[in-house]
Amino acid sequence: MELLTALAIGALFAIGMFQILRRNIIRSVIGLIIIGNAINLFLLSTGAYDALGPAYSTVPGTRSGALPQALILTAIVISMGSVAFVLSMLYIISARYGTSDMDELDGLKH
Repeated sequence: MELLTALAIGALFAIGMFQILRRNIIRSVIGLIIIGNAINLFLLSTGAYDALGPAYSTVPGTRSGALPQALILTAIVISMGSVAFVLSMLYIISARYGTSDMDELDGLKH
């Protein structure tokens, strides 16, 4: 199970990084969201293997660790705010310049 989790985290991070390096701003935002989810999954998996308390458990009577869950909830809220900000900036850029390609945005260069 640990290998499958590690492979899933690595695949999500690789896909997100590939999307961030694209010239299209919309794909970059999607890559940012995917990397945020990969980081949340990484936080959950690190909290599950500290041998003190599982981050998630399906066994009755077993309490799960609260610290990874609190970190992930905080990360979700912060990432939602940052994605909303980036999407609003993307809306302004696409309305002003009519494109989402980074190379065609000449007005942003100084």
